[in-house]
Amino acid sequence: MLQPTRTKFRKAHKGRIHGYASRCNYLNYGAYGLKAMQPDRVISKQIEAARVALTRHMKRQGRVWTRMFPNIPVSKKPTEVRMGKGKGSPEYWACRVKPGRILFEVDGVSEEVAKEALYKASAKLPIKTKFIKRA
Repeated sequence: MLQPTRTKFRKAHKGRIHGYASRCNYLNYGAYGLKAMQPDRVISKQIEAARVALTRHMKRQGRVWTRMFPNIPVSKKPTEVRMGKGKGSPEYWACRVKPGRILFEVDGVSEEVAKEALYKASAKLPIKTKFIKRA
């Protein structure tokens, strides 16, 4: 699973996801892509599951680019622990996704294969997405 090799700080604030994506909002590499339509945090397990579903359907033909990286540590306190005593330890890594961001790009396969593969990948993600192609 994806996670940064090192970070400046061990824990992060939750934060809110405001506005629309101003970066990664155009197709740069592939001919087809999967675009986020709503804001949410996507965790590293979900990114990996989507990537595996995508490459499996494409039967390892063509090329896949992942345009998001989980760089936000999400902490969690153990179950049945009383309030207080500080913040919990980092549990997993997440990526804050704004609407309009390109999540995956695909090239080297037909449009039908790309559409079905990206649809299967979108089923693994917690947000609504849209299939797009290069104009």
